Amino acid sequence: MYKYVVGIDISKYKHDCCIKDILSQKVEAKFTIKNDKDGFDYLLTCLTSFGGPEEVKIGFESTAHYGLNLMLFLEKNHHSFMEVNPYLIKEFKMAHTLRRTKTDTMDCELIADWLMSVEYKPHSKGFYHAYSLKSLTRMRDTLIKQRSLYKVKITNVLDHTFPEYKQFFSNTLSKTALYILKNYISADNISELTNEDYEAIKSVSRGHFSPQQFMELKSLAANSIGTNNTIFELELKSFLSLFESIDYEIEKIEEEITKLLDDVNPHFMTIPGIGPISAAVIYSEYGGVDNFTTPSKMLAFAGMEPSVSESGTETKDGRMVKHGSSQLRYTLINCCVPLIRHDVVFATYYAKKRAEGKPHRVALVHVAKKLIRVIYTLEAKQEDFDSMKLR
Repeated sequence: MYKYVVGIDISKYKHDCCIKDILSQKVEAKFTIKNDKDGFDYLLTCLTSFGGPEEVKIGFESTAHYGLNLMLFLEKNHHSFMEVNPYLIKEFKMAHTLRRTKTDTMDCELIADWLMSVEYKPHSKGFYHAYSLKSLTRMRDTLIKQRSLYKVKITNVLDHTFPEYKQFFSNTLSKTALYILKNYISADNISELTNEDYEAIKSVSRGHFSPQQFMELKSLAANSIGTNNTIFELELKSFLSLFESIDYEIEKIEEEITKLLDDVNPHFMTIPGIGPISAAVIYSEYGGVDNFTTPSKMLAFAGMEPSVSESGTETKDGRMVKHGSSQLRYTLINCCVPLIRHDVVFATYYAKKRAEGKPHRVALVHVAKKLIRVIYTLEAKQEDFDSMKLR
């Protein structure tokens, strides 16, 4: 039975702690520890003096990576802990005081008070796995945005040097197109390609680049209206190198994500339209479906529940609240596009919402909500997806 609550205010170099007795609600101890081994050892000594792990609740705000080492330390020493959205602590404070004073020592006591007022939901064991997937998927998202930027810059340079090149290739940065650009760089060089060059290009394209395409590309290069300029060539070489470097890093990250996901092997990956990357985002952002007791709480976590305004006899449903992870919402909604193409139940549900006058994007959000309920059911029952059981 829990006898004490510990509120910890996380920061970069130190953590402020407040221990309160649940029964008397009195502060038993308040102290500050450094974010190092000595500080962690001192915290463990204090916790042990108040009882075993089964007698102490620990809570702190979600603060990105600053609290990760502390979480690992607590888990290693068999202590449970609960992360809380900082927005909830802010709302809790506003409900209890109008004072604007804010200090770290006050915040840790506030977290302890909040912890006594809610149901204790400790973080699931093995959270590091979910954290690793979250870090990798977010890094991948960042790199993809950077790769897209360099793709734009490459095509902008081609507008000056060889504008016909973009129209010739349906994918300007396909493996074959990149090989030609990287090795021959300018329209003048491409116009002078030999039969030996064609064999090399054909090998890269695995036989898909035909002799007719080769001759057409040479003709376009010979008659290009582009400008042959050493500065543009230098820019193109740099952007191509950066693009390929980022592309390689993305590939390595995706390999690592797949390995980690194989260990978790979530049942919702059997849903059509949810691939390894999407599954990794969903799993890592939720931190495991076993953290939620109802599908509605998963909806709220993703920020996909509607706001409700009630006054007197009037009740009005508002727009989606959009709290929580934007990456999670984006992934869930994007998964619905292939889902309504491959599953008749989801397709029917989408058609129903469209028939009610909902725009495409709004209808997809409704499908995403249904998808969340299905994900919850699959993980709660430990079952794979079966379209025949859908309603």
